[in-house]
Amino acid sequence: MTERQIRLFGDPVLRSACDPIVPGNKHVRELVDDLLETVAVPGRAGLAANQIGIALRAFSYNIDGDIGYILNPVIAEVSGEPETVDEGCLSVPGFFFPRKRYPYARVTGIDLDGNEIEISGEGIMAQALQHETDHLDGHLYIEGLEQDVKKDAMRQIRQASWY
Repeated sequence: MTERQIRLFGDPVLRSACDPIVPGNKHVRELVDDLLETVAVPGRAGLAANQIGIALRAFSYNIDGDIGYILNPVIAEVSGEPETVDEGCLSVPGFFFPRKRYPYARVTGIDLDGNEIEISGEGIMAQALQHETDHLDGHLYIEGLEQDVKKDAMRQIRQASWY
């Protein structure tokens, strides 16, 4: 297992839809190990494979000490009235912006053995499930910001030392 470097806003891999995973490949096990190791760093809630440069449909999560992963995730359900939440992203470090997310989300996918699994939750878990699935579809959270907030966010990001 290796903690991997996070790709930052502007890296083309973050804007590409990720390919489905075929279970049973030893490289997929290594990817999952790296995702779990990298998301385990304190302060991290989720990590999509493309954030470490691998354009495959997988993400890991770290919510309230519950660390796990899912392969080929698909949003199966969202519910409730979308709420404004402060959201950040490891690929846009140092920034949090208000955006709307559903308060409940459920994703379906598979584990390393190809067994169907489901992850669901409210609050931060719901936010992470939506955020990470968006990553795998090639979308960054800043795309969902209100227009005036997005304009200000882009200005701030362009001024960041890492940009």
